Amino acid sequence: MTDPAIELNGLTRRFGDVTAVDTVDLTVESGEIFGFLGPNGAGKSTTINVLLDFVKPTSGSASMFGLDVADDRETLHNRIGVVPENYGLYDRLSGRRHVKLAAELKDADDDPGALLDRVGLSREDANRPAGEYSTGMSQRLALAMALVGAPDLLILDEPTSGLDPNGARELRELIRAENERGATVFFSSHILEQVEAVADRVGIMNKGALVAVDSIDRLRQQLDTGAQVTLWVDREPECNLDNLPEVRDVDVVDGTVRGTCLEPAAKLRFIDRVREVATVTDVRIEESSLEEMFASYTGEDTTDSHAEPGVPEGVA
Repeated sequence: MTDPAIELNGLTRRFGDVTAVDTVDLTVESGEIFGFLGPNGAGKSTTINVLLDFVKPTSGSASMFGLDVADDRETLHNRIGVVPENYGLYDRLSGRRHVKLAAELKDADDDPGALLDRVGLSREDANRPAGEYSTGMSQRLALAMALVGAPDLLILDEPTSGLDPNGARELRELIRAENERGATVFFSSHILEQVEAVADRVGIMNKGALVAVDSIDRLRQQLDTGAQVTLWVDREPECNLDNLPEVRDVDVVDGTVRGTCLEPAAKLRFIDRVREVATVTDVRIEESSLEEMFASYTGEDTTDSHAEPGVPEGVA
């Protein structure tokens, strides 16, 4: 049986009187794409820093592939690729030299040019000093370094930071390609659409606690928010539409029939019932947004751009 890519048991990290991570239990299976969500100050980066052995846990344990993150740090170094929140580049070294150094540290034979090309840095950019790079170019270089050695696990902390929409799309494609190769991908992000586009499952952190773990579809179902189905009709239905299973809040107004369907099959039942008594000219189905789901679990209308009061800088 394959060991989980990541396993946290009762993980807790305190900074003085502040509990940044509070008794977190989490298993990320090998082969998953796992999205790590939460407002700033929720504990995401602190959790990642524990995984990377940058920060020691106050209590509890953290392992990757069955290996303790502290005791087996050197072994794990060769199995993981990381884009940390606050990575450092050498201003005078070229992008190519950065990737070559990363390959030397892992004793890997990767072609730096091929990796840089894969993340969207041109040959000209690869030969420029990193001190001349834009934020987006620096992020691409950090990603190229993380890909060295074909890691079994990619840990990406806000990997779309500084990327334009085209760069974010390319990153999603790269994440899928690495996953198809066999890599597990664990990434945090405050851009909810990026997570929804690629993640098999997500975990949501809030105030240091892991408040939800599941696929996005199942998290929506658990919130019982449903999907709103709107049908445009040629005449007002005369039958009762309120007695359909898993359909609620039916409203008929201004040539439309609206209802909230709590499961996928309910959408078809609702549409078929209306079509029995009226001609349906158009249909719109609106799932509850990821933002609404996020707000339900965290109490945040959006991912707040300010760190939680009392949490030391860099441990959000």
